Amino acid sequence: MSSAASPSPADAAIPQFKQVMGHPSPLWMLFMSEFWERFAFYGIRWALVLYIVSQFHGGSSTGQAEANLTYGSYLALVYAGAIFGGYIADKIIGYQRAILTGAVFMAAGLFMIALPDPTIFKMGLATIVVGNGMFKPIISTIVGKLYATTDERRDSGFTIFYMGINSGAFMAPLVTGWLAQTVFGSDAMPAYRFVFIASGFGMLVSLVWFYFGRRQLQGIGAPPADSQSLMKVVYVALGAIVTVPIVYFLLAVGGKNLQWVLSLMFVGLCVMLMVEGIRDGKVARDKTIAMLIIFVFNVMFWMFFEQAGSSFTFLADEIVNRKLGTFVFPTAWFQSVNSIAIISLAPVVAMIWVWLAKRNVNPSIPRKFGLGLLFNGLAFLLLMFALTKLVSVDNKIPFWTLVAVYFIQSVGELCLSPIGLSMVTKLAPVRLVGLGMGGWFLSTGIGNNLSGIFASAVSGETGMTTTSALSGYTFGWWALFGAGAVLFLAAPQINKLMHGVK
Repeated sequence: MSSAASPSPADAAIPQFKQVMGHPSPLWMLFMSEFWERFAFYGIRWALVLYIVSQFHGGSSTGQAEANLTYGSYLALVYAGAIFGGYIADKIIGYQRAILTGAVFMAAGLFMIALPDPTIFKMGLATIVVGNGMFKPIISTIVGKLYATTDERRDSGFTIFYMGINSGAFMAPLVTGWLAQTVFGSDAMPAYRFVFIASGFGMLVSLVWFYFGRRQLQGIGAPPADSQSLMKVVYVALGAIVTVPIVYFLLAVGGKNLQWVLSLMFVGLCVMLMVEGIRDGKVARDKTIAMLIIFVFNVMFWMFFEQAGSSFTFLADEIVNRKLGTFVFPTAWFQSVNSIAIISLAPVVAMIWVWLAKRNVNPSIPRKFGLGLLFNGLAFLLLMFALTKLVSVDNKIPFWTLVAVYFIQSVGELCLSPIGLSMVTKLAPVRLVGLGMGGWFLSTGIGNNLSGIFASAVSGETGMTTTSALSGYTFGWWALFGAGAVLFLAAPQINKLMHGVK
């Protein structure tokens, strides 16, 4: 441990935190709060599309397309809700109270989807969406507030925080899959409701952990002195309750209709951020433009990365050979592969960025994003090879190929996602950092909705086949390769707009 460095005048509001393992001590409290929230979120991820097909389509593969669309729409709205959560935290109740309110709604939604009724199921998803909007972007914003804007540990701190995300995501499928397929059900007939109940309890742990740990923040994220009234929290909660049916309607229309709504939201957000950036002067304006350009490439990345919870789940369930001798690898466990890769590779990547920075050869933010897109594309290139050259007589591809796909995608994720969180805190207009973080998650949400549309096309009307998978994943490779190449070429111009931000 060591004492914190003295802040610059611009960072005078940052308290002198005790340092633990080279980082401010509240980082580790936020790490564990995010661990349990991600346990809850990823605990249901592997089961959603399989549950929809099993519970609401009688197990028929013709339900895959609708399940993919519902999954994509749900994820899109989860991230789109971050816009409103960012505004509520910035302007109304403060960051800490937004996190606590969001946690309550997420826990309630997770318990709701355990009830096997299609209307209650979607209402539960809608409640999770509303709660996540007040939790996810705000806790990431608080991480950024622990560091001075010039602190070279910033990217490293976000990468460590990202490990908290993935530690929870790693444990969740193992625990919830075990409960559903071994304790309360079987591989043939999983007891999905226990997946959702376990995730609900995980969210309650996150709520309690942050409630008692927030005093470590020494006022960071607390409501302003003139906004201490708890009635504002009550009003926000009532507004959230009213919003749930609206989100339910958006889930119901889903797919291409939802894409129009999300696109309009994105345009509105861009206008709000640009107005604030222009008001703050030329440098702030240019930084905002650079951030919005990168948001567009972020859409492309998540459109294909998020096949993990949709088309890759059906690929694992039906086309991947999961037999390892006498043991059949559970479909749920594939969802933990990405997290294993992140946990094992994140410290290495974090050290690489620091090592390169000390030698003044650290890739710029746009170049890191370009690497993310290219690694994501390489995963699809491997699937193209497997579906062309490695298909067995029973139309199965080897187990190792999907595991390798998740690892390759994870390298791309580490080049992009934690860097994106850090980027927003450095480029967004200073009075709208929460809204800027909401914009990051909205662009992710748009990508996720497109991922559902894409996955639905891969499955087609009769369910996924090796032919339909090959066609879809070939498109994925070329789209990602093209986007990565364009970003590498445009990086010098984007860097100029960033005015020295690294």
